[in-house]
This record gives sequence, C-alpha cells and structure tokens, in this order.
Amino acid sequence: MLRAIAGLVRAEGRVFAGSTAWLDSERGVDLAPERRSVGLVFQDYALFPHLTVAQNVAYGGRTRAVELIRSYGLTALAGERPARLSGGERQRVALARALSREPAVLLLDEPLGALDAQTRAHVRAELRAHLRASGLPTIVVTHDYEDAAALADRVGVLVAGEVVQLGTPTELVAAPANPFVARFTGANLLEGVAHPGEAGLTEVLLDTGGAVVAAEPGEGRVGVVVYPWDVALARESPSDSMQNHLAGTVESIVPVGNRVRVRVGPITAEVTAVAAESLRLREGERVVASFKATGVRLVAL
Repeated sequence: MLRAIAGLVRAEGRVFAGSTAWLDSERGVDLAPERRSVGLVFQDYALFPHLTVAQNVAYGGRTRAVELIRSYGLTALAGERPARLSGGERQRVALARALSREPAVLLLDEPLGALDAQTRAHVRAELRAHLRASGLPTIVVTHDYEDAAALADRVGVLVAGEVVQLGTPTELVAAPANPFVARFTGANLLEGVAHPGEAGLTEVLLDTGGAVVAAEPGEGRVGVVVYPWDVALARESPSDSMQNHLAGTVESIVPVGNRVRVRVGPITAEVTAVAAESLRLREGERVVASFKATGVRLVAL
C-alpha cells in the first residue's frame, strides 16, 4: 500500500493528496515517484552508510536540513555515520531525511520494527511527539497494536487485503468487528455457544469447559472477548460483583514494565507487580481468574 501511494509499484485506483491526483486510473493519471510529494521511511531506515548524518538528511533536501538536524536532536551526531548510531538515532535521521523533502504525506513502514523491546517504548513516545509536531498526514504500517494505538488517530485493520475495521484505537477495543481484530488489540478470545441466560444476561458455554456470562446479547457460536486488564486473580473465587470465575493453572508469569501478565489456563490476566507479589504467584499453582459480565464483548465466529 505504501509503495502504491509512493508510486513505486504499478497500481489501479485513486490516490489523492488533497485535491491533487497522483493516481487516477479512470482518467489515465499516474505520476512518477519523483513527482509525488512523499516522505518514505523504510523499516530498516535505508540510510546511506557512507554518508554522515548531516549528508543523509541533506540528501532529501538542503533547505531545511540544518533546522531538522537541530530539532531532532542530531547536532552532536551530524558528523557520524549510521553504523555508529543507536536504533533510535537512526530512526530520527531517517525521519529528518524524509521531512527534508518537505513532503505532503509521510509514509512509515514498521518504524519501530527494528528496535529491541527496551528501546521501543522510548522511541515510540519520541516518534509520537515528532509526528504531532510535523502536522503532516501520516500513514504508519505496523503489526503491533501498541504502536498503532500510541501513534494513530485512526487505525485500519487489513486482513487479506481488505479493511475489516476502521476506527479510533478506543473504538477497536470497545467493539472489535471480528475475532482477528479482538486478538490484534490484545484481547483474550474464548470460543463457545451462546444462549439467553438469567436476568437478561447471555450465557456462553465455553469449548474449553465451564461457562461465562455477558451483559450484551448473543446466540449461537460466538467469541468471548475479554481484555487482560479486566481480569483479576485470586486464590479462591471472590465474593464480589464479578460474575465470571475460571479456575486454572498458572502457565506463565511475564513482567511487562510495572505490570505482570499471567497466563491461567485459556486466559491471560494483566495485574500490577504489587498484586502479583502479594498473591505469591508461581507456575503450576491453581488460581481463579475473575471478570465482570460488563467487561465481556461477544463477536460472531
């Protein structure tokens, strides 16, 4: 998609930047890549290894090179070559080079994909600030929902070349269109058969055994969507407002920042490090994962 917008592959359809047609198959319009005002940042950044930071940025356009080197915090690195830069520094150089063209559109291909997990969160926040500051229409391709949610105003989920859902990050979490979107946004997905239950709730008999209830309607084969942060853990079934309790064995415990992801049977919970420590969780032990009926979303399978 990015290459089609940039004119690097033959495509049919329409690509407009504002009111300017770059591609319009019906009218026979297909501008060459050099005539499309695009700043393209490749996944591996594609910096010229034999050029310095300053030369790489100036390659895109000399007019704004000095300004961009300064605004992206690259002044002290201006004389260095890409091999001596960190992943985050190389990304800044690639962005500065793309912007030095003064493009109408910025295209980013997996901009965080080349970074290790430790660097990723810091560079993600930095990239978000730069994108907001540039004010340019930007399309970011990513396979990571955390990146999409942090960087984008709208997220389009592509499956087999089709847009299956388009909305804000919040909308995708609140109402995933299908099981793929649910999984993409980080949800647990439990499959089962739904039927009307008591007190206006929907009961779902899970394929893995047991049952859960949901506050929204559903019938027949469904996917039960529950987000990890809506799941609480306890040694015994708690006596509170939570109506769903799934007992299981702790299969894995993975720290993620100041939180901990715990896999219990078919479901993953995300709890604070303090809560995990107070429960003295250990792999192989039995615990109960609980969540509210209002925290359940149902999607058709």
